[in-house]
Amino acid sequence: MTRPGLVGASSSISIGAVTEPVVVILAAGTGTRMRSRTPKLLHSICGRAMVAWPVAAAVAAGASKIVVVDAPGEPLRAHLDDDVTVVTQQQSLGTADALKAAGEHFGSGSVVVLYGDVPLIRPQSIVSLVQAHAQADGAATVLTAVLDDPSGYGRVVRDEQGDVLKVVETKQPGDATAAELEIREVNTGIYVFNAATLGSALNQIGNQNVQGEYYLTDVLAILRADGHGVGAFRLEDTLEMFNVNDRRALAAATAIAQRRINDAHMLAGATLIDPAATVIDADVSLGEDVTIEPGSALHGHTTVGDGSTIGPHSTLYDATVGANSRVIHSYVTHVTIADEVNVGPFSYLRPGTEMHDGSKAGAFVEIKNSEVGERSKVPHLSYIGDATIGEDTNLGASTITGNYDGYDKHRTEIGARVHTSVDTTLIAPVTLGDDAYTGAGSVITDDVPEGALGIARSRQTNIEGYAAKARLKHTAGEPGQALGESGESDHAGAG
Repeated sequence: MTRPGLVGASSSISIGAVTEPVVVILAAGTGTRMRSRTPKLLHSICGRAMVAWPVAAAVAAGASKIVVVDAPGEPLRAHLDDDVTVVTQQQSLGTADALKAAGEHFGSGSVVVLYGDVPLIRPQSIVSLVQAHAQADGAATVLTAVLDDPSGYGRVVRDEQGDVLKVVETKQPGDATAAELEIREVNTGIYVFNAATLGSALNQIGNQNVQGEYYLTDVLAILRADGHGVGAFRLEDTLEMFNVNDRRALAAATAIAQRRINDAHMLAGATLIDPAATVIDADVSLGEDVTIEPGSALHGHTTVGDGSTIGPHSTLYDATVGANSRVIHSYVTHVTIADEVNVGPFSYLRPGTEMHDGSKAGAFVEIKNSEVGERSKVPHLSYIGDATIGEDTNLGASTITGNYDGYDKHRTEIGARVHTSVDTTLIAPVTLGDDAYTGAGSVITDDVPEGALGIARSRQTNIEGYAAKARLKHTAGEPGQALGESGESDHAGAG
């Protein structure tokens, strides 16, 4: 059994067909404060592009359609799923203008407005906002929050009935009265509108302000003036309104998301020995009774089965690990590891590697694009590349597959129950049949038949008295050897 890394991010929350909204995500900002060649919304938070977080929340909240408002050139499109509709805001003329760019997709129900740089909004908060809006039967509902320090945020002014009278901006002196500045309830910038009245209100907005932009907050006043109700729903967790504008905020958002992910895994039955020293991406899945040791990082779509242990200090990218396996002090990328497999310490498993049930990759082993059969072992100090290994085979220390001739890669085929002795080099293409052996120190260039012993090495020669001859040569000084001024070797005594 595996569970998603972020609760609610990959499974839909039912809110009923009547309230299934169109979700519009405003994502056309340039993000200059990031000081990066990468568009702001493509910076990663726990393995996901920033813009993918509100998209995932909208999906989990049961959105009937998701529309992302992109900048000219649509830099985000290639990073979004095909079922996300992308429209373009041709000029940066404010939030209302951005929403207007998505007008043809509003439909006839409700429209939720989110932001690409507000990545921590939870699906349940979207659902609760939409449900509150449906119950209030108004034209708009504002998602608000109460802050201890509301400085810089627009204040929500309510009427005697508790409906939203207006949102007062506070960025410039004189924008708000002293009484309004005392209000601690602020506008998060997230709304739900009735599609039937939204389009008309957007068309009435003016841009008579210093920036010359069209502000979405003006829609609320227009709706009120037209006799429509504007409600408010209060956000419980104010971290959900966290806005990312620079790399400090990106790091802070990542830390919050990481805590959520780790907490969700622990509540689902995984043990994280030191959560603060554990990195787990949003799309990682962990089974029950998985143990993650400190210093480990699980990235991408890594999956770890029940009862397995990762770490300490292991890194996995897009890896699949079965049940009851161990990956210790190792680096694993785009690899499939089956059940009851032992990897490490200090192993490097590269793309295309498959470790079958009960197999082993031991200390200082590198395996690339190879299949290691059931219960087979590559215990230590070996490189296995472009090879197939049958079941119950044992490769001795320093077994090397010479798979590259300088131009092309070639495969090595190793059968079942094969035993290579230490320091065996297999020059591909070559095949070792079932039950074959190799002698220590062999360089195998030809196939070894089933059940045979392959030995490929020079005969040993012992030179008697070599040590004494070497000492004499060293002390006497050979022609061409550097001598001191006395004519003796630099290493000779001075007496």
